[in-house]
Amino acid sequence: MKVILLKDISGVGKAGDVKEVNDGYARNFLLPNALAKIAASQAVREMENQKEAKIKKTEAELKTAQELAGKFDGVEIKLSAKAGDGNQIFGSINAQKIADTLNKKGHKAQKSQIKLFSPIKTLGEHDVTVEFGHGLEAKIKVIVEKEPRP
Repeated sequence: MKVILLKDISGVGKAGDVKEVNDGYARNFLLPNALAKIAASQAVREMENQKEAKIKKTEAELKTAQELAGKFDGVEIKLSAKAGDGNQIFGSINAQKIADTLNKKGHKAQKSQIKLFSPIKTLGEHDVTVEFGHGLEAKIKVIVEKEPRP
């Protein structure tokens, strides 16, 4: 019996695949558990249309991510922090502070997009990666300056 898989099933196939399976397996397991539906010609066309729509959506998301990555590449932001005699700052600069600063400058960024190995705890220039999904990322420069004493 030909069925369209609605969910990934190990050893059988991935969601959206049209597979030939034993009648008993389809009637007793796949269909009652809503893991598959019978592959009628209309259902196959419907599944193909859904795949095409998903591909178009993914392409649109990729294009948007590429445009955002292009806008972010090479951006410099300056932050000031209280610091002692050396390069050590009091406290740290984390992903949330960087995202907030980027948003204030008109670049839309979320904390989850900012990739830091650890919070920034020293003065100077630091390269930070901003991820956009689809394997795209941009490098920005965060410059931490000593806050002037009153």
